[in-house]
Amino acid sequence: MATSNPAFSQDMFAGYEQVYGAPRTTTMTVQGTMVKALALLAILSATAAFSWNATSEGQIGVGLLFGSMFGGFIVAMFTMYRPTAAPWSAPIYAAIEGVFLGSLSQIIDTQFSGHLANARRAIPDMNGIAMQAVSLTVGVLFIMLFVYPTGLIRVTEKLTTGIVAATGAVCLFYVVTLVLGMFHIEMPLVFSSSVYGIGFSLFVVGLAAFNLLLDFDFIEKASQSNAPKYMEWYGAFGLMVTLIWLYLEILRLLSKLADRR
Repeated sequence: MATSNPAFSQDMFAGYEQVYGAPRTTTMTVQGTMVKALALLAILSATAAFSWNATSEGQIGVGLLFGSMFGGFIVAMFTMYRPTAAPWSAPIYAAIEGVFLGSLSQIIDTQFSGHLANARRAIPDMNGIAMQAVSLTVGVLFIMLFVYPTGLIRVTEKLTTGIVAATGAVCLFYVVTLVLGMFHIEMPLVFSSSVYGIGFSLFVVGLAAFNLLLDFDFIEKASQSNAPKYMEWYGAFGLMVTLIWLYLEILRLLSKLADRR
């Protein structure tokens, strides 16, 4: 049950009677987890719409943008440390992340509106960059929801090991890049709109998409192991972590493509 999602540790669903000491009358199900994931998406969408409008009207500044980013990180770390709190911490996480994503998306959408305006002359029905990112994220999610149960891509031990290793490498790279950025050292090729930068973003988007398969597999096996009911919220939270990462990487990719126009 290994997964590269930091919310899902290998022993997360093992030995509940011993760890939490309370008998359970209900258990986790895949269907219940999906329902709760939809609830979290609804919360995120609502706060994202609010922060989008507030940012466009100048009511949300950089301070709240970074505050929501770090606030979401803190709530996520707390949820990972204490899964029993997921029924209330996961909705809070979704709400805070919605504020962050809505504000960030509005800023990026405005930043690249000029590039997209030129592109719309050739493609009149082209949407803004943020809406494209949302559509592509939903599209990737539905593709993976189709691929996983049909077995077109089987989550084998080798595949899991490869995805976990690649995800860890990307995370380490981002951390190193962040540290180097503090000393004004940048990675121009990877984060630029060059062919190398776009290729890197395509790779990371694909990696995030494959992480969805690992999340589905983990949730399915967790339900088979009779995890307690509150773990449905935790499973939905873990899925949200991957979806938010996928959206941000798609938004980054589209930003690079728009910058080349």
